[in-house]
Amino acid sequence: MPDRAPQPVDRQLPTDEARDLISLVRDIAQREIAPKAAEEEDAGIFPREVFRLLSESGLLGLPYDAEYGGGEQPYEVYLQVLEELAAARLTVGLGVSVHTLASYALAAYGTKEQQVEHLPAMLGGGLLGAYCLSEPSSGSDAASLRTKAVRDGDDWVITGTKAWITHGGIADFYTVMARTGEEGPRGITAFLVPGDAEGLSAAAPEKKMGMKGSPTAQVHFDGVRVSDDRRLGEEGQGFAIALSALDSGRLGIAACAIGVAQAALDEAVTYARGRRQFGRPISDFQGLRFMLADMATQIEAGRALYLAAARLRDAGRPFAKQAAMAKLHCTDTAMKVATDAVQILGGYGYTADFPAERYMREAKVLQIVEGTNQIQRMVIARHLAGPEGR
Repeated sequence: MPDRAPQPVDRQLPTDEARDLISLVRDIAQREIAPKAAEEEDAGIFPREVFRLLSESGLLGLPYDAEYGGGEQPYEVYLQVLEELAAARLTVGLGVSVHTLASYALAAYGTKEQQVEHLPAMLGGGLLGAYCLSEPSSGSDAASLRTKAVRDGDDWVITGTKAWITHGGIADFYTVMARTGEEGPRGITAFLVPGDAEGLSAAAPEKKMGMKGSPTAQVHFDGVRVSDDRRLGEEGQGFAIALSALDSGRLGIAACAIGVAQAALDEAVTYARGRRQFGRPISDFQGLRFMLADMATQIEAGRALYLAAARLRDAGRPFAKQAAMAKLHCTDTAMKVATDAVQILGGYGYTADFPAERYMREAKVLQIVEGTNQIQRMVIARHLAGPEGR
């Protein structure tokens, strides 16, 4: 056995409240999340009771206003909470990020009346949200979505199919982007749809490489009727709302990726200290030590990058370019670190008896969700060189 286990991340936090918050999250992660992670992921079990606990503990509304039950924490702190949760189990960390994303449109663009009516239950009332932008024929090209919302008196009738929806079929509410006007981004409007709405249904969950405990499914809207007071923002503003939400959501993915990478590094370090070959721990061999050093360096760089973007956001400054950079770098880092962790464990790393193979499978999806890493490169390049074809 190794002489000592890796120590928790030494975080730079702005307040005593934030330090206490991280301590609470670590306690919940160690007691309630990590011990069941491998077994429940293998069985495809979604930990709904964990999300209820997180809601009761005030952890599902951290970046939102205390007036509506939120934690009023800066993104600098919220993202580090996500990292801790994702290190324990990505299904939980990513689930909290998606819930935060689903709550964004109402919190940022809803009327005061809408916020008073709906936000308290969403942020601290045990509800769980889903975000509906992608469709079977519109993923990276989200502005070409086909789901329609047609005005009928004081109501809207929504018809279409959304795809790749995290929490599809189990969410209590869906933030839905639907076409209400012309083709392209200017004809899209956002709606808040209750999970039990008549005509709303979900297909069987996708059979995924990783994150088997997190249901990802198509969601069907078969003439789903919602009143106009569930429209979020102005008609035609939905795509701008969606992009604004994704800038913040990409930081959530970046933080989750660093959580997975940190967990993979910790597993590799623990194993390397305990595994003996040729009469000494394999952690004594220079080739492996250099691998661990590179893994740790990339993780620290990723953490610094997502935190720098978060601080820009907290200061009210533009951060879209930095969010894309953070998502790109952190998710590529997670994939590389997790792959190296499997290599360090050797044959054991390829078995389900150790968590390294799960980290590797989970890291892959982070390079795809909320804008593929190819899309992130396009976003970054536009900020540097302007739109294509000028």
